[in-house]
Amino acid sequence: MFESLGFETLTPRSAALILGLILGLGFGAMAEISAFCFRRGIVAGPNRRAALATWVLALAVAVLGTQAAMALGLIDFTGHRLHATALPWLAILGGGLAFGAGMVLARGCPARLTVLAASGNLRAATVLLVFALVVIAALRGALAPLVQVIAAPTLPSIGGLTALPGAVPSAVLAVAALSLALLRGAGVPLRHLAAAAGIGLLVVAGWLGTGFLLQDEFDPIAVESLAFTSPYGEAIFWTAAATAVEAGFGPGLIAGTLLGALALALASGRFRWQSFSSPRETGRYLAGGCTIGAGLSGGATLSVSALMALAAITLGGVATDRALSASASGSAGSEARRPAVPAE
Repeated sequence: MFESLGFETLTPRSAALILGLILGLGFGAMAEISAFCFRRGIVAGPNRRAALATWVLALAVAVLGTQAAMALGLIDFTGHRLHATALPWLAILGGGLAFGAGMVLARGCPARLTVLAASGNLRAATVLLVFALVVIAALRGALAPLVQVIAAPTLPSIGGLTALPGAVPSAVLAVAALSLALLRGAGVPLRHLAAAAGIGLLVVAGWLGTGFLLQDEFDPIAVESLAFTSPYGEAIFWTAAATAVEAGFGPGLIAGTLLGALALALASGRFRWQSFSSPRETGRYLAGGCTIGAGLSGGATLSVSALMALAAITLGGVATDRALSASASGSAGSEARRPAVPAE
């Protein structure tokens, strides 16, 4: 498809960089205005239901749009890692539980922390720097052998729910019904609903852009959409070796998200410098996990591995939140809750 667009001065990878930048600008702006965050939807707090309803609405739109594009033959996930028939169950479950715990400890997944960093939160910026270094170590550095060992145990899998007769319409109806049920009485502002729907459409745009518009049989690029784990690794690797490595979708997405969130934070007056208040708080923040790539983008494809990872992340997050609540109150059975932390 790419060769028919008439871009004489762009390669598919450089076009993917621009696409990532555009999608990032949109995501950063909409995530900032709506405080889009999966963690806020699963931990105790006054806006828990509204936050979860917003996130699930984005998922519903992403699922509907992605499945429609697949039905039209515009996107094909055959051979994609999300639909691999060998399911690395240990890596998914272990990594998901750890990511969920890290998300709660750091008070946000990398997507949310990126938005907070752009809004002046130095705690979030510190977490993201450590997170990016760990990602690149796991993908290309000292931790890569360990990752390979953890990913080695596999089980046979159907790849995606799309392989099951009748599963796609059932899944679309289920996530739509869940979204409507959560939205009912949640009191979500209209601008938050619009932003959530927009984020869901950005997921679809990412899959369509990299999986259809920018595909070139002579210069293929990775089929990807909104995600923040691998892109942070790519971004820091490109930062260190820009003269030897061409930037692609990932670095563009990170840069766009930062710029989009910064613009909205400045325009709305929500930009505030914030930092750590104690050494203990610093240690707690050095953790993290991603729910956008595995949950929102991966879930939109009805990937078994992505849905399994989202479930594990949720379980790890809920368990960690309850453990922290029990520790703070001095009793596991107490209903006392921790005080709210600014800029969550």
